[in-house]
Amino acid sequence: MKKAMTLSYEIEGKLYLNITNKCPCNCTFCIRNNGDTAYGSDPLWLEHQPSADEVIENLKERDLDSYKEIIFCGYGEPTCELEIMKTVAEFIRSVSKTPIRVNTNGLGSVYNKRDIAPDFKGLIDTVSISLNASDAEAYDKITRPSFKNVNSFEEMLSFAKEVSQYVPDTMLTVVDIIGEEEIKKSQAIADKLGIKLRVREYIDEE
Repeated sequence: MKKAMTLSYEIEGKLYLNITNKCPCNCTFCIRNNGDTAYGSDPLWLEHQPSADEVIENLKERDLDSYKEIIFCGYGEPTCELEIMKTVAEFIRSVSKTPIRVNTNGLGSVYNKRDIAPDFKGLIDTVSISLNASDAEAYDKITRPSFKNVNSFEEMLSFAKEVSQYVPDTMLTVVDIIGEEEIKKSQAIADKLGIKLRVREYIDEE
């Protein structure tokens, strides 16, 4: 019998949703470069793009109230399937009070070719945006976005500032391997935007 796709997986009392493998970036530190799992999960590469109904059916098998948080974060950028993300979030909202977070590269408005920040209002409790670097040149080297003739760094910061108007618990994140100096510069960017900065520990899956 063929094993079902991993649409959700648990880490330390939180539930992570793997709704797509699409991503417009190819970050140098992405865990997808090291294997096909995340922190002990089953393989996260999807055989096909799941529908919202498939994800919801998967969630119906879980006790959503038992988790500390439900997080859109898998082997892809959740805003690449924005409508699926919203439909699934609406379902979660209808059956559970567990907070919902979206981990994103902040380039969803560029990808969807429209301003998506208002879509988060009343639906998402926390937005975590990968800052990755303190200037555009370093950002492009680390994040390697696929968009042409676009200042992805500025687009990401613009999204962060706007979405924070709709989701007060918005944060920028960096990975600790970028070094102390870069972390200080990143903190200054977050302070200027009025958004908190979280420094994440880099974990090599190998």
